[in-house]
Amino acid sequence: MKAIELGKPPSVVVIGGPTASGKSTLALRLAETFDGTVINGDAIQVYRELSVLTARPTAAETRRAPHRLYGVLSAHQRCSAARWRTMALAAIAAAHGKGRLPIVVGGTGLYLRALMEGLSPVPPVPPEVREKARARHAELGSAAFHAELASLDPVMARRLNPGDSQRVIRAWEVITATGRSLALFQKIRPAKAAFGFVPLVILPPRETLIAACDARAVRMLEEGALEEVKALLAMNLDPSLPAMKAVGVRELGGHLAGKASRPAALAALQQATRQYAKRQITWFRHQMPGAQTWPEQFSESLERVIFPFIRKAVDRPTSGG
Repeated sequence: MKAIELGKPPSVVVIGGPTASGKSTLALRLAETFDGTVINGDAIQVYRELSVLTARPTAAETRRAPHRLYGVLSAHQRCSAARWRTMALAAIAAAHGKGRLPIVVGGTGLYLRALMEGLSPVPPVPPEVREKARARHAELGSAAFHAELASLDPVMARRLNPGDSQRVIRAWEVITATGRSLALFQKIRPAKAAFGFVPLVILPPRETLIAACDARAVRMLEEGALEEVKALLAMNLDPSLPAMKAVGVRELGGHLAGKASRPAALAALQQATRQYAKRQITWFRHQMPGAQTWPEQFSESLERVIFPFIRKAVDRPTSGG
């Protein structure tokens, strides 16, 4: 990704970082200061049934500035980078149309990169092929399914770990539906959106982030995460759906099933949250090289550094002048 060209409107601020880093608070403060609209860039926060477990903005926060793409899909549905990008581009256009600054924030790096760099034009896969792929994966297991992919598409099989079920299934779907390797589509240069992106990444120190992740897990239980997971599981959804793979569903589901005590479930949730944050840090460190990175938790002191940068980058005054 190329470095941004400052002061080239129309601008879109993109904020990435691990869970519990303070990026949502930063997005809200920017929206209040620069007449912005906050647009969700998190793959799981799009599902309406997962408010507490994903630390979705509260009603009080959404009253302070417009928020878009939060809780817009049912857990029955599947969101993809392509589907989210289409929704995000529409939300960005709507914000620009109202003279507002779009501020995309989230921890799903793939979504943020898809927005800024575009996606390869892979033909749509018929629903029946998708269903067959998931049924076949469930029938064979990860190793055997990966071996089957290797016989169909050796190029993609060499690139993918058998345990990366989502991408292995996707490669199987594409070769089955189109007769062509996903690798061939990925070589096609995608069309990029005509915006001046201003990418920021918040990467707090390890010790700070661990403490924030643990505290967030405690708050989630206090605010009703167990009840939220119980309601989600009562929907009897396909386990392969994205909402069912949200951090905390398996961990708290074990307690609800009588397999773990509440303290054990909390400890498992904390560990899963920390592990997720670690994966996010690794991704953002290596996959957004053009972003302006701040190696600390968002705070008022960091705000005093970031806001002048944003003001210059988007060539936009603060609210009220």
